[in-house]
Amino acid sequence: MTSVRQRLVPYWLLAPGLIWLIVFFVIPMYYMGELSLKTGSIDTGYQLTWAFSNYTDAISQYSTQFFRAFYYAGVATLLCLLIGYPLAYAIAFKAGRWKNLMLFAVVAPFFTTYLIRTIAWKTILDDSSPVVSFLKTIHLVPQDGRVLATSAAVIAGLTYNFLPFMVLPLFAALERVDIRLLEAGKDLYASATQTFLRITLPITMPGIVAGVLLTFIPASGDYVNATFLGGTNQAMIGNVIQSKYLVVRDYSEAAALSFTLMAIILVALIVYIKFAGTEALMGDEEEAE
Repeated sequence: MTSVRQRLVPYWLLAPGLIWLIVFFVIPMYYMGELSLKTGSIDTGYQLTWAFSNYTDAISQYSTQFFRAFYYAGVATLLCLLIGYPLAYAIAFKAGRWKNLMLFAVVAPFFTTYLIRTIAWKTILDDSSPVVSFLKTIHLVPQDGRVLATSAAVIAGLTYNFLPFMVLPLFAALERVDIRLLEAGKDLYASATQTFLRITLPITMPGIVAGVLLTFIPASGDYVNATFLGGTNQAMIGNVIQSKYLVVRDYSEAAALSFTLMAIILVALIVYIKFAGTEALMGDEEEAE
């Protein structure tokens, strides 16, 4: 009897998480998937007609917004990586007693709501702001040009808002690097660049992959930055979905767009895992041992 209870312990421990996942993810996804195959309106009601045309229409009509969403998210993710890796490296190896303070500075924006942070960027990038005046002074922005309501403004907002999601996994990966490996590289007359490329970078690759996924996936579906920092020509697919749900109230097409976005991201992730291998996500355990 005791052995049976012991074997059931892992399942009891998994039960709360599984129940939560089923109730708040699986069931809503099922109903949204069913809704995406219906036709009708909020006034006349929806009927399940297996309207797969909702998906083809979603892709054909809003391909520009899909491309723009992935382009903006991709550029923002790359910028987050270029900014976040040196920052995480400095915190992990150079910060010393200031490490906790610098980590707090990274997560401090989370103490303010996402919406307020984005509106703050709208003020920063306003035509009359000191930042834009400085950019005009150094001729990065034309005298009659503007930053707000441009692609650059949307990408800047995405980069700022999602930067902590890149820094934290990178910091966690860098903290696990054994300093003795770096010292061994120096003892073997490797330059700082060689040590980084052959030791630090491969070891921290799982952190890079985790940071890229945590940044790119939510940035692809974001609509807040494009709403406040962009114009009509910068709308992302998230803006279309938000409008379909809350303004137009075309719930079937909105659900189809949502599933299409998730499917594209999932396919991209599967293709990456296929070519890069699962060790890129979880690290090479045999090498670590």
